Amino acid sequence: MAAEGHGPTAGEYIQHHLQHWTTREQTGIADFSLADPVLKLDSLFWSILLGVVGCFLLWRVAKSVTSGVPGRMQAAVEFLVEMVDTQARGIVHNEQSRKAVAPLALTAFVWIFLMNAMDLLPLDLIPNIWAAIYGGMGHDPHHAYMRVVPSADLSTTLALSVTVLLSCLYYNIKMKGLGGWVKELFSAPFHAHGPMAIALAPINFLMQMIEFVAKTVSHGMRLFGNMFAGELVFMLIALMGAVGFGSLGGVALWIGHVLAGSAWAIFHILIITLQAFIFMMLTLVYVGQAHDAH
Repeated sequence: MAAEGHGPTAGEYIQHHLQHWTTREQTGIADFSLADPVLKLDSLFWSILLGVVGCFLLWRVAKSVTSGVPGRMQAAVEFLVEMVDTQARGIVHNEQSRKAVAPLALTAFVWIFLMNAMDLLPLDLIPNIWAAIYGGMGHDPHHAYMRVVPSADLSTTLALSVTVLLSCLYYNIKMKGLGGWVKELFSAPFHAHGPMAIALAPINFLMQMIEFVAKTVSHGMRLFGNMFAGELVFMLIALMGAVGFGSLGGVALWIGHVLAGSAWAIFHILIITLQAFIFMMLTLVYVGQAHDAH
């Protein structure tokens, strides 16, 4: 990460923290090589772990639920379930579909919230622990890469949005039938009759494909962009503290780093919650649109 005997520069520090622990070196911010795919082991580990933690917490609350005065955890989960169910009722009008769509939206909110919340941990805490473990295994600790916010990884957010896309395709076929959905692909949004319908069919199909791709990409990019930007802000604040800590004349910078870090962390609580809510709402909206005939 830096030359021996010298601390890292600001650029080296940020670059190191933006590196993933992968099965091979990645080329660019996104590497989708099919011949030799890159597995981002840190994103996989933390997303799976947080998914298990989220399911365990919900299971524990469901197992210990009481009809009397609820505890804080039960009250929070009941509020969350009621909120998701209310939103689902207003968007997805098919009662049978809501039995699967509402839990899907709830899972998306809880999972994404937990992944986003990893950004509130001290920036160097887990990477330094991993570097110590990595060094103890006989490797160079400077090459111990560990990113702990899975939702700041484009691969993770696009995987989530593709899952929503697959759900939309499923409900399109389920609600309209395969033939009805294929007909809609070639007849909407420019409905026409006779020879004009045949002429517009390729344009309709192209518009439908653009809509599916745009929804999926924007769905994943929105979450990634906000969390990636928040991660960068925390890195810049950490650098401010490092400069202040390293010089007697930089005490004001160090104090500014503490104040800025605290303020940004408090504000970031709103961001991580809002981003989880937006992803959940768009999931409901997109699946709800799959139930509507154009």
